[in-house]
Amino acid sequence: MSKRLKGVCLGAGYFARFQYEAWNRIPDVDIVALSNRNPERAAAAAERHGVPKVYAWAELEKMLEVEKPDFVDIITPPETHLNLVKLIAPKGINIICQKPVAPSEEESRAVVEVAAQHGVRLMIHENWRWQPWYREIKRQLESGAIGDLYSIAVRMRMGDGWPEDAYLARQPFFRDYPRLLIYETGVHFLDTFRFLGGEISSVYARLQQRNRDIKGEDAGQVVCGFVSGATAILDASRYNEADTAEARYTFGTVRLDGSKGHLELDLEGGLTLKPLGEESHQIDYFHERRDFAGDCVHHLQRHFTDCMLSGEPFESTGDDYLKTVALVEAAYRSAQSNQIESLSS
Repeated sequence: MSKRLKGVCLGAGYFARFQYEAWNRIPDVDIVALSNRNPERAAAAAERHGVPKVYAWAELEKMLEVEKPDFVDIITPPETHLNLVKLIAPKGINIICQKPVAPSEEESRAVVEVAAQHGVRLMIHENWRWQPWYREIKRQLESGAIGDLYSIAVRMRMGDGWPEDAYLARQPFFRDYPRLLIYETGVHFLDTFRFLGGEISSVYARLQQRNRDIKGEDAGQVVCGFVSGATAILDASRYNEADTAEARYTFGTVRLDGSKGHLELDLEGGLTLKPLGEESHQIDYFHERRDFAGDCVHHLQRHFTDCMLSGEPFESTGDDYLKTVALVEAAYRSAQSNQIESLSS
């Protein structure tokens, strides 16, 4: 019989449901227990997703000792991550950890260092690059469909941040984040830029606060310079709306220009390729409106499981993801100074 992985989950907030649902569809994984700081939410999540055991938040150490999991899925707020990793890693248990990794770059580095000190495998739950359109765009780039990459341009309009009660229904803690757009959402695009175009050597950002009832920025523009010489532009707003019924499917439109043509992603997941001097045509690839953003959570957790079983490296290791964290911090420094921030390779 093939090996099955035992996992436990920490957290039962808004986004956790996507992760529990995805684990339930991976036949190589059994989620044997969960815990959450709110016991009622913990009990509800266990019942909804068929998790057999619930531990009180004060019983985390007991849970790890009794259940002896192969991994822990951390789905809690960023400010809890370092202390949780300090509890889990010394026990030799591998970890998948939600982003943001931690509230600061320094603390994010500490999370990665603690895991490394104890020899445990750490993967950051960065699901954007696992959206099916980005996997297909990557395949098109690697096939040479548009030649050398010149530029990536993303326009994101979420439209969930303009009401007076913005974010309260789904993620109320967004209202109190002192840094919102880049820290919580833009980080996904910065990581996707790295996935598609390679490492980034410079960042210039202008950030704005449109809704005065929240604490952080909710709109902005970020220009990234790749080591290769290409450029990526993120033009993002959680305040203004997109002309679609489901802005949270692709989260925006994307255009990639290259030496042989361009690729475009629309709000419904459609991908178009136009080689220079030729007619454009739709690219036939599979994507579906299942769970979150093209079922990217399932794709990511399937990757985690496969790597755990095979010993292959994760795409989003802790060390690698610190490069994305550095881009976030560079964007905030640039916005404050109104200067281009250079990054070492």
